[in-house]
Amino acid sequence: MALQSLLCLDVGGGTQDILFWRADRPIENALKMVLPSPTQIVAKRIQRATRQGRPVFLNGWLMGGGAMAKAARDHVAAGLAFQATARAAASFHDDPERVRAMGFTIGARPPAGAARIHASDLDMKALRAICLACEIDLPPRLAVALCDHGFSPRFSNRKFRFAQWERFLAGGGRPLALIGDDPPPSQTRLRAASAQWPGCLVMDTAAAALWGALQDPLAAAHAGRGLCLVNLGNEHAVAFLVADGRVWAVYEHHTGLLTPALLADHLARFITGRISDAEVFDGRGHGCARAAGAPDEPTTPIFVTGPQRALARDLGWTVAAPHGDVMLSGCFGLLAAAQALDAQRAAPRS
Repeated sequence: MALQSLLCLDVGGGTQDILFWRADRPIENALKMVLPSPTQIVAKRIQRATRQGRPVFLNGWLMGGGAMAKAARDHVAAGLAFQATARAAASFHDDPERVRAMGFTIGARPPAGAARIHASDLDMKALRAICLACEIDLPPRLAVALCDHGFSPRFSNRKFRFAQWERFLAGGGRPLALIGDDPPPSQTRLRAASAQWPGCLVMDTAAAALWGALQDPLAAAHAGRGLCLVNLGNEHAVAFLVADGRVWAVYEHHTGLLTPALLADHLARFITGRISDAEVFDGRGHGCARAAGAPDEPTTPIFVTGPQRALARDLGWTVAAPHGDVMLSGCFGLLAAAQALDAQRAAPRS
């Protein structure tokens, strides 16, 4: 039976974007929300404890760091105790010794008077409360996008994350390979989401943006002969060179380290194969990888999406707006990928 409804969560560093999709409604009538991301919410709770002068006890799941990790470091810098369970502590680093070196304690028993804070990329309790208050039926199936650097306790997480893109390219670069319900053991953040909602579909936020941008009719019209898709997220900038139904090259940097001029230069050389992995990594980015036989046409059109797309405002690139909504690009990507995967699984095997 074809997919009838889906809850799509695109969890970023600044916002979590939410789409309630039902097959019996036009997608323009699908309910949408843009809320603070879980790391921002947890950061606020830590900051409240800091102002109150209370120790913090963090329990729950591995989740994204970002704002939450900074708030935790600031809490310790203020001379206050910060303790986390082993599972929640992995949100800061995969190596427990590195976590302790940050000034955090790892333990299962909360300190006296501690503010108890739950760590999770999926706050289903809050989402169910919103649905209840607004008379929204929560779909039984979930697709979630998260940025997962992978488990690398004693190896550069920038290199480890980018190695995932390299394996994807080596495996054929087919976009449908980017979504599934059984992430590998090394993708601990995606597996934490899977453990909280068994059977949910998971994919990387950049992959969701790729799929989403391709739902823009103008971008889709160029996908066969070639285009470059750029997602300028709050934390990461990722570019994909796409042609003939596959991804041929991937570039990933940190958005906060890029200027419009640097971004334009990097992407021009990325398209033509003249930027090296070492240059991107040495500039504190993740890397750049290219499959053999990748197209290198300098006039390849560039489409941009993501919350930091203003960085490319004056570069002459085209904004990809699937279903007229740039902020929900990742959710529309999750939906399109889930539908494609559902169709593939339903197809008779020869």
